[in-house]
Amino acid sequence: MTKSFVWQQLQRWWALALIIFGLDWLVKQWVDTSLRYGQEISVLPFFDITLRYNTGAAFSFLADAGGWQRWFFSIIAVVVVIGISWRLVKIASSNYWEALSLTLILGGAIGNLYDRLAYGHVVDYLQFHWQQTWYFPAFNIADSAITLGVIVMLLEGYLNKKFTNKSK
Repeated sequence: MTKSFVWQQLQRWWALALIIFGLDWLVKQWVDTSLRYGQEISVLPFFDITLRYNTGAAFSFLADAGGWQRWFFSIIAVVVVIGISWRLVKIASSNYWEALSLTLILGGAIGNLYDRLAYGHVVDYLQFHWQQTWYFPAFNIADSAITLGVIVMLLEGYLNKKFTNKSK
């Protein structure tokens, strides 16, 4: 494969990551300017659009840690972005499913990194619940992309292993 072909593939994956970031950013802007903090708009009996801020990580892990976690999670996100970018250079044109999973994670990581650097917290707006008694923690498109990327990665690894074992 030529360097230009690999570069084209890498650009496509980065374009997808930036589309994920852009979509997440646009929705965050709309929610942040349209709702007041904590407000909920019922969309379905089990789903609301809301405005929440998360200074921690997933499920508000370390949210009350005093502020250092903003930089800690930002550094982790920068390392993830660099690591994924390096890996994409290696596999951008040879392993579609791994590249897709990494690109989903990359787009989500960039989205939440932007929030941490610009606002000091991540803007969350998707909220699922059961009746009015149980609420799943609010999240956003960036979180969804990261989760979907991990699921694709696990499935790809499992199916690859299963296929490799059957062919032996």
